[in-house]
Amino acid sequence: MSKRLTPATAALLTVPPLLWAGNAIVGRLVRDAVPPMALNLLRWSIALAILLPLGRRLLRPGSGLLLHWRRYAVLGLLGVALYNSFQYLALQSSTPINVTLVAAGMPVWMLLVGAMFFGVPASRRQIAGAVLSIGGVLLVLCRGQWEQLAAMRLVPGDVYMILATIAWSFYSWLLTRRQESSAVRADWAAFLLAQVIYGVLWSAAFTAGEWAIGRAPIAWSWPVLAALLYVAIGPAVIAFRCWGAGIARAGPSVGAFFTNLTPLFAAVMSAAFLGEVPQPYHALAFVLIVGGIVLSARR
Repeated sequence: MSKRLTPATAALLTVPPLLWAGNAIVGRLVRDAVPPMALNLLRWSIALAILLPLGRRLLRPGSGLLLHWRRYAVLGLLGVALYNSFQYLALQSSTPINVTLVAAGMPVWMLLVGAMFFGVPASRRQIAGAVLSIGGVLLVLCRGQWEQLAAMRLVPGDVYMILATIAWSFYSWLLTRRQESSAVRADWAAFLLAQVIYGVLWSAAFTAGEWAIGRAPIAWSWPVLAALLYVAIGPAVIAFRCWGAGIARAGPSVGAFFTNLTPLFAAVMSAAFLGEVPQPYHALAFVLIVGGIVLSARR
């Protein structure tokens, strides 16, 4: 049962969507200076350096880092390497508003993945909520023109973001299958560090492939360095910490609603920093997505 939502807890749960929206903005801003795979590798390499002293419990003998390497490798692949790489790839051709709105349909994929691969059937109310959320995502994909839905052509960014949400859905369901020791699980830094260690290895392999196909080198500058520090410290480390603390206080059923603040923050930031003014269909899509999630979460 979820606990009472206090102002302090609400603040904790608001910080991650704000930082995640900023991550989409920054990814869009540096898309010409840093290739997407390299951006993800650099981001998580910096986060790894930050987490090493915080999660040093993981480096002790018997922590399970090697014993459960398959689990951490899969979590690192899905949650660190694939999700974030796909998101940065999406921002090469799609806007932060579209990317975050498509990602807001993630509860739909959560239901599908849970029912198809983890034996957790969805209720009728959840299915009805999923239909509303899908409507919101389709509205974004067809750019607010329903008559073009039949002849709709997805930009590569939309497809990449859909793949990212599917990867995150598998990642989230795998988190429910606990195999690591209770000490590591209770230590947010150690648990995240275990995933990041393997995630950085996957990201390095993806970056090597990116270089092999001839992507342009990184155009280093002070703004690029500042962007790297932001995406490593903010969306990776601080957001994860605030999210874990907020969920511990309020419960996942309450916290789930706060993730849908990300498109709202992204819309405001896009107008402020990128000059990409939100369209009326963005507001309608947001209402449909949130309405679907509220409906599916009601008892």
